[in-house]
Amino acid sequence: MSADDNRLIAECLAGRNAAFGELVSRYQDRLYNTVVRLLDNAEDAKDVVQEAFLNAYQSLHSFKGDSLFFTWLYRIAVNTAISQKRRQKSVLRLHGGEGQMVEPPDPSQSSQPGYALEMAEEERRVHEALNRLSPEHRAVLIMKDLEGLKYEEMAETLDVPIGTIRSRLHRARLELRDIFLQNTSEQHEPPHPQPLSPKGGGED
Repeated sequence: MSADDNRLIAECLAGRNAAFGELVSRYQDRLYNTVVRLLDNAEDAKDVVQEAFLNAYQSLHSFKGDSLFFTWLYRIAVNTAISQKRRQKSVLRLHGGEGQMVEPPDPSQSSQPGYALEMAEEERRVHEALNRLSPEHRAVLIMKDLEGLKYEEMAETLDVPIGTIRSRLHRARLELRDIFLQNTSEQHEPPHPQPLSPKGGGED
């Protein structure tokens, strides 16, 4: 696979643009599956994947071949998605919406109607909790727990030391646990009694 990638890259650099189209066809689904988990929005994920391929095409001459082409491409896509998530959070804060979570679309309920209702609700809660994490914490959780990447691969993708990856992952899991605990306590918290209005309006 790597040798074939290198052949297509060489052909593209030699002027055969269709060779890059073959690389796009080969990897776009894998990239999309990762990016949609990071952004939790199908349209945004498509835009980010398209932008990542465009950046890769424009920077193809800088690819040295010291890593797999997909690793290099994956790094571009993940960092583009993180930047997109940061921008979204900034807009959310500007509009005073921080902390007011908008439920993400839950594909399990529409495309997989056989799912148990509890499983759909659990998936919604996980997505909502992930959306409350910082882009960096969300990224390491998805890359490690959902993508199954090794620490070395994550460090190479995000261009940070392995120690930083471990630290972010530890903090992300603690933060995610706190969010779940907070949501659970809010669901079971009894309503606060309202102070009674004095009758008659007079003073004693």
